[in-house]
Amino acid sequence: MLKYIIKKLLIGCLTLFVLATITFFGMKAMPGNPFSQDNRALSQEAYEALEAKYGLDKPVTEQYVIYMTNALHGDFGESISKKGQQVADIIISRFPVTAKLGLVAFAIALVVGLVFGIISALTKRRVTNNVITMIATMGVSIPGFLLAILMMILFGVKLGWLPVVGLDSWKHYIMPALALSFSSISMITRLTRSSLKDVMNKDYITLARSKGTKEVMVTVKHGLKNALLPVITYCGPMFAGLITGSLVIETLFSIPGIGREFTSSITNRDYTLVMGLTLFFGAIVIIMNIISDVVAAIIDPRIKLGK
Repeated sequence: MLKYIIKKLLIGCLTLFVLATITFFGMKAMPGNPFSQDNRALSQEAYEALEAKYGLDKPVTEQYVIYMTNALHGDFGESISKKGQQVADIIISRFPVTAKLGLVAFAIALVVGLVFGIISALTKRRVTNNVITMIATMGVSIPGFLLAILMMILFGVKLGWLPVVGLDSWKHYIMPALALSFSSISMITRLTRSSLKDVMNKDYITLARSKGTKEVMVTVKHGLKNALLPVITYCGPMFAGLITGSLVIETLFSIPGIGREFTSSITNRDYTLVMGLTLFFGAIVIIMNIISDVVAAIIDPRIKLGK
């Protein structure tokens, strides 16, 4: 397992390097620069001084080498749009907000998805199964940002039941967390339903029933234990997706997290902040994938990592 983790970390480092390279040169290829909006107010001398301060007066290849060298030493530079603030400090201050929202959405997706999946797999009522299937299909079809806008209009503006700005109380979490988790609820429901249906037809389930074991114990002890492995494997990428997928949601609900910062940094052409957040999001995805694989292997020793 240790060899697998080391191998995955090395591959992750290479992936981050490629991601950083593509992002860096992609930003440089975009029209405009961080000072485009200030061009009319800035003199030529001031404009050149700002470019020199942030190293934008150097050739692109030289800028790339300087940035990657500094990044290897943990220095992601100073934000261009947020004067005097280091990129690392912005990430540290904003990430807890995004992480808290992501954890709430993760919990909702896991609980609701498992409940729906188990009910759909075991129920003999066609109406119940059809309703759950419809909800799961909607989760795949409706984008999170569209659901967020619909909820804001209905529950926030029309009915006035829920607040639509910030995260000041538990009520503020309801709409953004549901919008974030809706797609994941659908995926977990489908995974749980298909996996549990398959497991419940196995020979060892029939053997457990023949011994007189109660149906509840058969389902929980023998069925769910094996049926949940695909869900556990999916949980790592799902959590990473909930964190990185909060970009639009945080902007819509004016949540001061790193998702909103990432969106604004792209709009402001804040090269250093875009690079720092891109690498941070990439690292989260890689780490969560490794964790989910390791947890699944611990739960089921039959899973051989790296093979």
